[in-house]
Amino acid sequence: MQVNVEDPVRLGESGLPDGRLLGWAEWGPQDGSPVLLCPGAATSRWLGFGTDVVDALGVRLVSVDRPGLGASGPAPGRTLDGWADDIRHLAAARGLEGLTVVGFSQGAPYALACAAAGVAVGAAIVSGGDELAAPEFADALEPEVRFLVDSVAADPARAEASFAGFGSPDALWEMIIAGSPGLDREVYLQPSFERAFRRAMDEAFSQGPAGYARDTVLAMGRWPFDPAGITVPVDLWYGRQDTSTVHSPDHGATLAGRIPSACRHLVPDAGGALLWTHAEEILRTLLRHTTGIVPAD
Repeated sequence: MQVNVEDPVRLGESGLPDGRLLGWAEWGPQDGSPVLLCPGAATSRWLGFGTDVVDALGVRLVSVDRPGLGASGPAPGRTLDGWADDIRHLAAARGLEGLTVVGFSQGAPYALACAAAGVAVGAAIVSGGDELAAPEFADALEPEVRFLVDSVAADPARAEASFAGFGSPDALWEMIIAGSPGLDREVYLQPSFERAFRRAMDEAFSQGPAGYARDTVLAMGRWPFDPAGITVPVDLWYGRQDTSTVHSPDHGATLAGRIPSACRHLVPDAGGALLWTHAEEILRTLLRHTTGIVPAD
């Protein structure tokens, strides 16, 4: 399946009350329904999704670099709750009323933090990581992931320093390709997609590996919010063919049981790349569940 990934139509940085900047990229009409993308691990604002359909759907897609990644200033010791606060300020500054969020892969807990904090009116989690440190997954993780989770629990600062030591765009790209099923590699290795993905990774590491390291500590640790307290609509999207060891171990089944407002979509013929292979369906469903308005086909 050919996947189109277009460059952003607007790029910028917005200031926060503490003086930091958040870097963002946008696609689609400025007066469209705002959808904020929380990107996956080690990628930046440059990699969007559904960029060939956002105009027709009336979606204003906004991708934001997390602190220390890409164009966003560092925030040592940042938390998931702090990210929700950042997005609250960004939404006010950028006029993102009625904001919904999409969390891909390691971006999932960041999107859910926004939903839990009341910053977003709805969320879609796509190939998302779960709360891997939760007791429910004590015996469900692959050994290498269990080691990372245990390392963060035992000594977060030491684990963060370790993540910074091995994190690099080339190494992470090779891990992604090696851990993906064939149908995902067919997407990732399309020349135009690979260029876009690797450019996003290179920009993410433009300040060094510290932002990625902090991101990974937060992804492997306990969440500061209770998913049971999320009341806005949440769509969980997983491909049955997804083989990533850091995505949900049970394709969102446990997470769906923890979020009362969740609707789980398990796509039989998709893998971890369904953010791009099923972009229009994901966006249409998000609009329908949050605004009740879906553009005609």
